[in-house]
Amino acid sequence: MKKIKTKWNLNLFYKSANDTQIKKDIEKIKKAFIFFEKKYIKKDDYLKEEDKLFQALLDYENLIKLDTDKPLLYFHYRKDLDGKDQEAEANLNKLINELTKYENKILFFLLKIGKIEKKFQKKFLSGKKLRKYNYFLEKIFEMSKYDLAEKEEKIINLKNMPSHSMWVSGVQRTLSKQNVKFRGKEISIGEAQNKVSGLNTIERRALQDKVLEKIKEISSFAESEINAIVLNKKIDDELRGFKNPYSATILGYENNEKSILDFANIVTKHFYISNRFYNLKKKILKLDYMRYADRGARIGKTTKKISFKEAYEILKSIFKSIDKEYADILDNMLKKGQIDAYPKIGKSDGAYASSSVNTPTMVLLNQTDDFKSLMTFAHEMGHAIHSELSKKNQIEIYTHYSISAAETASTFFEQAVFDAIFEKLNNKEKIVALHDKIQGDIDTIFRQIAEFNFEIELHNSIRQKGALSSEEIGSMLNKHMKMYLGPAFKLKELDGYFFIRWSHIRNFFYVYTYAYGQIISKIMYDRFKKNNNFGKQIKKFLSAGGSKSPDDIFKDIGIDTARHNFFKEGLISIEKDINKLEKVYSA
Repeated sequence: MKKIKTKWNLNLFYKSANDTQIKKDIEKIKKAFIFFEKKYIKKDDYLKEEDKLFQALLDYENLIKLDTDKPLLYFHYRKDLDGKDQEAEANLNKLINELTKYENKILFFLLKIGKIEKKFQKKFLSGKKLRKYNYFLEKIFEMSKYDLAEKEEKIINLKNMPSHSMWVSGVQRTLSKQNVKFRGKEISIGEAQNKVSGLNTIERRALQDKVLEKIKEISSFAESEINAIVLNKKIDDELRGFKNPYSATILGYENNEKSILDFANIVTKHFYISNRFYNLKKKILKLDYMRYADRGARIGKTTKKISFKEAYEILKSIFKSIDKEYADILDNMLKKGQIDAYPKIGKSDGAYASSSVNTPTMVLLNQTDDFKSLMTFAHEMGHAIHSELSKKNQIEIYTHYSISAAETASTFFEQAVFDAIFEKLNNKEKIVALHDKIQGDIDTIFRQIAEFNFEIELHNSIRQKGALSSEEIGSMLNKHMKMYLGPAFKLKELDGYFFIRWSHIRNFFYVYTYAYGQIISKIMYDRFKKNNNFGKQIKKFLSAGGSKSPDDIFKDIGIDTARHNFFKEGLISIEKDINKLEKVYSA
């Protein structure tokens, strides 16, 4: 490709906020939902007759094809490109409220299907005509145990904003206004936090403390927020009949609750691996002990600069060696303007890939022309390839894959790129690159499970006591962080206030999916390295979307997550990387 586009082309969605097509699309969505409601609200024949249920599901699938996300995504993407885009924010909030009311009009449909008599459930699940909807129906029947009456479901939907999202956004907005002084200049705490890992020990610890002292100033607000949203979840769970605070999340992500708790327990029992890594890191950094600020400290930089064009060429070559279609997807996205590469003032931090049924898959990056940016590019393209293949190979109802499978694809491609580049680095760069790779594994697996354990105790404690103080929450967080960090660390009370900034704990319990996907990805990649023909199985997984449970999708390609000690394989591979780091460090 001679010329690549490095900015999003949002004209793929709409030309502007005043584009008349937005109004047309919204009106089309409204009419379709109203028509569906009128057609089925008083009907019950599809609850007993296979042919009628098949037609009803076809009609429901046509609603999904409308892609109600398109106008929402347009304004969401604009806001991520420019946080000060008030026009985008106003339109986004307006559309969320407006479209939620229309989505509520068809709530009755899935609720009624969920209440189909057991004898008919069995008949429909064994019926040939409904075969393609089999897993979709299985999920509905399973979730229906926790469904409320239609009016109650509408109330739950409508109260989500004032009982959760407005609390969370209030804390986030307050945090975004906080600044600290660094080298004589006022910078945001977000920018400060991004700088911490690249500073020397004295500056790193001092800046981290400044950030924590600043966010501690809003601890009363955050304390109220956490208690409010956790108690609101308790009310929702009790209304639905969920026994444990994590049950709804695990069921929603299509995993088995016992298996996930066993998985978290296995990782927790292997915290000695992360402890070992940090003991080695302490040695590399030449520190007597480590503070929380040192957790992500860099041990050096890979000096080689990798421009975005070079990164693209590296990815294209590696993707093509695995499967030509992966390289074609990358080319097509760059050609059409579906990747926004470089940072700019007002642009959202970090990186992500975003996709919906009939809208272009979009990738946001903040390229800094280094090795880490290359890895991030590979990671997000893994998500993008997963989405593109799912949309291509699955009916609309199955194009969205479970979050618990999402990280498997992204980390697989990241690993492939890392291995291809690693041997080309000099010894000093190898130490840095390998350290950063292990650090990523530690963060994604051990840190996230430590957070999962923290969340369980947090929710159970608030449910039992009614509320916790910010001091109690901070102390609890420190306890769980210390378990995975190990004896190399000395944490102080101030470190616990990091809970105020940790957005993950506002998206209850989903963090286990990072660890789950990462470990499976490592095992998947090991099998691919031993036999390149396994690449066909990987493509089968990437094309499966949400057509089965994650465990069944993996089982179809020969990866049995239910097998005893399965997850230990991935954990052992991290130990091997630590052995390798010790070896290259001592060389």
